[in-house]
Amino acid sequence: MPKLHATVEKVTERVIKRSEGPRSAYLAQIEAARSQKTTRTRLSCTNIAHAVAAVPANDKLVLHAERAPNLGIVTSYNDMLSAHQPFETFPERIKQAVRRMGATAQVAGGTPAMCDGVTQGQPGMELSLFSRDVIAMSTAIALSHDMFDAGVYLGVCDKIVPGLLMGALTFGHLPAVFIPAGPMTTGASNKEKAEIRQRFATGDATRQELLESESRSYHGPGTCTFYGTANSNQMLMEFMGLHLPGAAFINPGTPLRDALTEAAAVRALSITDRGNEYTPVGKVISEKSMINGLVGLLATSGSTNHTMHLVAIAKMAGIIIDWDDFDELSHVVPLLTHVYPSGSADVNEFHAAGGLGLVMRELLGAGLLHDDVTTVAGDGGLSQYTQEPWLDNDDLSWRDGPEKPLDETIVTTMDKPFQADGGLRLMHGNLGRAVIKTSALADDARVIEAPAVVFHSQAALTKAFEAGELERDLIAVVKCQGPRANGMPELHKMTPPLGVLMDRGFKVALVTDGRMSGASGKVPAAIHVSPECVLGGPLGKVQTGDIIRLDTHTGEMNALVNETVWKERDADLPDLSANQADTGRELFKTARQTVTSAESGAISLLG
Repeated sequence: MPKLHATVEKVTERVIKRSEGPRSAYLAQIEAARSQKTTRTRLSCTNIAHAVAAVPANDKLVLHAERAPNLGIVTSYNDMLSAHQPFETFPERIKQAVRRMGATAQVAGGTPAMCDGVTQGQPGMELSLFSRDVIAMSTAIALSHDMFDAGVYLGVCDKIVPGLLMGALTFGHLPAVFIPAGPMTTGASNKEKAEIRQRFATGDATRQELLESESRSYHGPGTCTFYGTANSNQMLMEFMGLHLPGAAFINPGTPLRDALTEAAAVRALSITDRGNEYTPVGKVISEKSMINGLVGLLATSGSTNHTMHLVAIAKMAGIIIDWDDFDELSHVVPLLTHVYPSGSADVNEFHAAGGLGLVMRELLGAGLLHDDVTTVAGDGGLSQYTQEPWLDNDDLSWRDGPEKPLDETIVTTMDKPFQADGGLRLMHGNLGRAVIKTSALADDARVIEAPAVVFHSQAALTKAFEAGELERDLIAVVKCQGPRANGMPELHKMTPPLGVLMDRGFKVALVTDGRMSGASGKVPAAIHVSPECVLGGPLGKVQTGDIIRLDTHTGEMNALVNETVWKERDADLPDLSANQADTGRELFKTARQTVTSAESGAISLLG
């Protein structure tokens, strides 16, 4: 393999050194758990009787014999999320597959699964980020019965995969295989969807037209087809070695999808402590695999939500990464994909054009990925993930994936990248630290200097737009949208009106301590500003009329206010009491009081 790129090597070594203490403690915890035989052997007869009382008779015989592995299925199935609806049939398919191998599987437990598409702009969105940590705890509860030799995890969407992995890592001595459902087939184009949304924002499209467009976009089982957080999750599970190779973007309800689901279950049997290929998830997730995840995120212009989720996942494995790592890698990792919102293609078109396997092949060839990592696929390192699955007379097999793009407008090579950097920048200055996604920005949107217009909610911004009060150059500053303030809801509802203003020729940007959707695109948005306003972050001081400068080339993010005036100015913060109750928000009071900053992963469950 090519020599590792100097920057990747440097950042990896820095992460290893920074993580020495907590990582060593975590690995010791794994070894202790393994040596304590924390699967069925230490359960009493009463314990086991409870656990197997309802299983079929043949499964009961196998479980009583104690000679074959038992898989724990942790599922996030519900039939409201299109991406998770296919999981309804997966447990039985998994059970049948492992029975043929003389083993067993049980549904260990279920987790919540929110749909951010349903809750966008609604009070329920204020529970969304916290649901990740609830999912992690639910996963730990499911595994706490000590009945399982490995876990298989059914999840796709935004907070769900990170939460499942965080929970799995608390049982780091157990192997873990993640099983996706795949994207829905292609519907209305992303360009059409964006255009209708903007027309609706200006009153030029009716609600019926908007609903018809959205329904053509989101029309069947499977993941939404744009490259937002859900599909970024699937990319990460491949880059971090937790899927079977090439599993991410196979459509649900197809023979290949079903074969991959069954093969994932059988593979989980092979890597338990009972065999010769023991592969605990706590060792699959390592400093090197975390760096691979960061590189994959940058090369594919993945969701900015993962600047929080990856930090949180790493912490559960005793690994410490930060935004400086993202930023330094972004300077050397080129953008190799153009998938909406950074391009017009959807993930089905991306997969057909070469997909993740081709991207990995290019990055490995440039020394930008660690090949020498442990994966659930076996001893071949990350190079195995350049292969693609196929059915050879109904038998699942793998073959070499494409070596060249089949459509160079969607996926490209290292010598002709769409952008020389990874499209993610760390912003810093007297407003704090933030991240900004630049992969979908036009050249003239990379530097913005304009007066601030301050809002305390996305609803207030939308109201001002509808009243015609924003017809000018501006930087919208939306305060008190961080984890401690209101759970950090996505602010995707602001994208259409700000996009309209850009189309009218105005210089427009957004600065907020909140977060945007994984589908944030052409509007320059410095988000996740840390410290957040309610914790004394300087963004709270901004007043309407202050000149703000954002320069994505230099990372500058400053309010151009006299230094003395700025130092003496008090923050202007709203009354947040209305965000503390209704729609279940009162149940998350403790989470709001203890959650860490966005830069620290927005974690509420570690105290």
